[in-house]
Amino acid sequence: MLIGLFCSVLGLALGFYGSEKIFSEKTLPVPAGASEQLQQGIRQAGLPSVATRKLLVPRTEDQWRTAARLHADNQPESIAQLSARLAVDHQPDVMNGVAVHWLQPGTADPDRRLFVYLHDGAYVFGAGEAGISEAVVIAARTGLLTVAIDYRMPPDHPHPAALEDVEAVYRGLLRSRKASQLAMGGTSAGGGLTLAAMHHLKGLGLPLPGALFLGTPWADLSKTGDTLHTLEGVDRILVTYEGLLAEASLLYAAGVDLQDPLLSPVYGDFVGFPPAYLVTGTRDLFLSDTARVHRKFRAAGIEADLNVYEGLSHAEYKFIEGSREHDAIYGELKAFLSRHLR
Repeated sequence: MLIGLFCSVLGLALGFYGSEKIFSEKTLPVPAGASEQLQQGIRQAGLPSVATRKLLVPRTEDQWRTAARLHADNQPESIAQLSARLAVDHQPDVMNGVAVHWLQPGTADPDRRLFVYLHDGAYVFGAGEAGISEAVVIAARTGLLTVAIDYRMPPDHPHPAALEDVEAVYRGLLRSRKASQLAMGGTSAGGGLTLAAMHHLKGLGLPLPGALFLGTPWADLSKTGDTLHTLEGVDRILVTYEGLLAEASLLYAAGVDLQDPLLSPVYGDFVGFPPAYLVTGTRDLFLSDTARVHRKFRAAGIEADLNVYEGLSHAEYKFIEGSREHDAIYGELKAFLSRHLR
């Protein structure tokens, strides 16, 4: 898996491995209800070591920058290759002073509907082309013109820089499109930033998008949630909240209270939010975050389509292209957006 490889490279680069075991001795049966591709991935990878992962934490700003470069350099497929394979045209651009990537699928949407993509990466990884592979997939699978926002990140640009960039691009899009023609979303930090952006844009009095995609959203940076404890060492992507995730949240927040709704949007008021399509898995460390977000939508009387997949670790659907899980998630996202964008 890409994240496992990246963490191994990061550990070696920062000198954190020593003699620590890389894999846990804990075992779990492979879930029989998962697709063959997912079962094979689980069987081959095993369960990672929590103790080792907790050591993989950059300690200085330079180490964070090094880690971000390592992440960018360890992508399994270039964007040029992926775009060509999925017949998506990729054009970098600048919009209202913010770097963006336009992704045009082979057939143009006649109704000018558009997907605004916010990338994952714990708010510190995924700059440039390293953060847009899922956006290419979304453009190809939904048929929607997609704009991926290359929002600024720490250590150089902590909160609220990312929200400011989303606002700037969103205002630019509203000059040529109705809000109801726009969808917004992403996975993990991208899902959390999407929800934070809804609080921010609502506070500014701007019309909100027609629909949201919330792939296992990082909706609470304060380490509150049952599965952050119960699924530690079971989620083979994130593994544990302690270490990199906990430190990345502090780096991103830059001293702001972690339960501020613009950082941890689950604590905000969801009244007036657009309908949302949510995805998580039974081995996802952020299962609790996703469940709590779903209940906030339902309590506010807003449609929220929650999809929980057997055996999936955090955001694992992104990496098992061609699997039943991957095809269902992006296929159903297309149908959801078709119903809600006008």
